[in-house]
Amino acid sequence: MSEIIKVGIADLKTCKSPDGVMTLGLGSCVGIAIRDPMLKVGGLVHIMLPDSKAITTGQHNIAKFADTGIEELVRQIERLGARRIRMVAKIAGGATMFSFQGGGGPSVAQVGNRNADAARAKLKELKIPILAQDTGANYGRTVIFYPETGAFHIRAVGKPEKII
Repeated sequence: MSEIIKVGIADLKTCKSPDGVMTLGLGSCVGIAIRDPMLKVGGLVHIMLPDSKAITTGQHNIAKFADTGIEELVRQIERLGARRIRMVAKIAGGATMFSFQGGGGPSVAQVGNRNADAARAKLKELKIPILAQDTGANYGRTVIFYPETGAFHIRAVGKPEKII
């Protein structure tokens, strides 16, 4: 019997077949699912911000940022025996959840797009192809990823479930 492992906000988890990983509440956040299809192992990171270098104060949670979170997820999947050369990815989230009038500016309103762009850039840098994505729009998503099959289930209120 398989288990669904919960991934919190600014968190990451790995799993082996037949288990899956799930995260709730991807608004402007992005969920990046990576797997090694040969070994049927993988994981999911729920990132909140695009770039750890923009934060200069104190310690920070590496899973919170696209650049450091994706790197750490890849490291942890490699510890399960996966090889980077076989890894593939799927991403979801990066919505524009709020429209700001006046304060906050476009960078706050566009954090979802910036998160998705940063995830795509980091995966390209690591030479991990993105097989499918469901990003943008103006609604939140809940995702469940199964490394065994690569199925990435995306649920959103008022929308039919889709599998990418």
